[in-house]
Amino acid sequence: MNIAPNLNRDGSTIFALATGLSRAAIAIMRVSGPDSARLLTALCGKLPAPRYASLRALRHDGEKLDDAVVLWLPGPRSYTGEDGFELHLHAGQAIIDGVAWALTALGARPAEPGEFTKRAVQAGRIDLLQAEAIADLVEAESAAQRRQALQQADGALSRLYEDWAERLRRTLAQQEALIDFPDETLPDAVEAGLLREIDSLASEMRAHLQNHRGELVRRGLTIVIAGAPNVGKSSLLNKLSGYDAAIVTHRAGTTRDAIAVDWVLDGIKLRLVDTAGLRETEDEIEAEGIRRAMFHVEQADIIIHLFVGEAPDLLRDDALLVCNKADLASPPPDVLGISAATGEGFDALFAALRKRVARLTQGEAVPLTRARHRAGIEEASAHLRNALDGDWEELRGEELRLAMRALGRLTGQVDVESLLDVVFGQFCIGK
Repeated sequence: MNIAPNLNRDGSTIFALATGLSRAAIAIMRVSGPDSARLLTALCGKLPAPRYASLRALRHDGEKLDDAVVLWLPGPRSYTGEDGFELHLHAGQAIIDGVAWALTALGARPAEPGEFTKRAVQAGRIDLLQAEAIADLVEAESAAQRRQALQQADGALSRLYEDWAERLRRTLAQQEALIDFPDETLPDAVEAGLLREIDSLASEMRAHLQNHRGELVRRGLTIVIAGAPNVGKSSLLNKLSGYDAAIVTHRAGTTRDAIAVDWVLDGIKLRLVDTAGLRETEDEIEAEGIRRAMFHVEQADIIIHLFVGEAPDLLRDDALLVCNKADLASPPPDVLGISAATGEGFDALFAALRKRVARLTQGEAVPLTRARHRAGIEEASAHLRNALDGDWEELRGEELRLAMRALGRLTGQVDVESLLDVVFGQFCIGK
């Protein structure tokens, strides 16, 4: 379905502050909609040359509002595909409020969350996958998140899904030929090739679903420090994070609840979690802390199982076993030894963590990044499996159509209206 005709159904012109509300030198007000030229002319007297910055005095009802840098952005070569403009204002709250009041008085309305990007999708300027990438760019806290969001905004994921959809279209056309011309003697190779292509697409989708790298990078990895009481878990958390996030004492059981701090390693967003010491206890509060610690262990992407003395049984098969207090006693053979007190062994610990983080987050294939993507590909893959398992050609054709529909919903080519409010409700107002 072509979604461009749905552009701005209510004919409204919208505005929003594109910059934050914190104290700053400049505030950018964005405007988009069919009345943009009239509004800008009313504010500054004459339209500037398209896409050239111009210093203008903004006035309304005979009162000067500000001296602002103005950008006139006529459609369709604009972010939303509509006429629009930007006002680069001095960031005083009185100026922002005055300009917003003037725009409202002239007939514009405040934008809803994500409405600028929603209009860009409706105009066909970008698809839903690229729109989600823009939201991820706004929220990016690490270099890896930035790189991934830019890759998706540039259309890498869209091109992959569109390639699958095009191959499905060709396959469906061959299937329809087999259905519509049963009396024709078509070579057996036609159906055999059709089935091979369906199987190939299903295999590629399964491999895509097995790659969790994009989702991990987007949300960040969780590293849990776990072990018995008084082995230095809190000291290790403080050492890795670079500040005293957790209380450290010689008394066992000091940490009763999980303590989490954000951390970035080699451009990857991480969350370090210090947990209560694991042991048998009659203390009700400590027991609850231990229960929560085990929950974090089960959910962790990486576990540092810290101990002192003899090596314990691993909390999980993939846990990184680390012996603390190596400055006081040698660690067991083939076990990484560190000293949270002196920093001994930390180069080796960082190297081990980097290796594990890289294994979880690096790869060549374009990754999916959201649960919505995963659900869509799982649905398409299921229909392809049904197509392979079915004996009736008509049912196989219907399964192929349903697989195409599932792919189309990911990019917004079909059933887009039912998705828009969900996708764009997470955006900030000025996007």
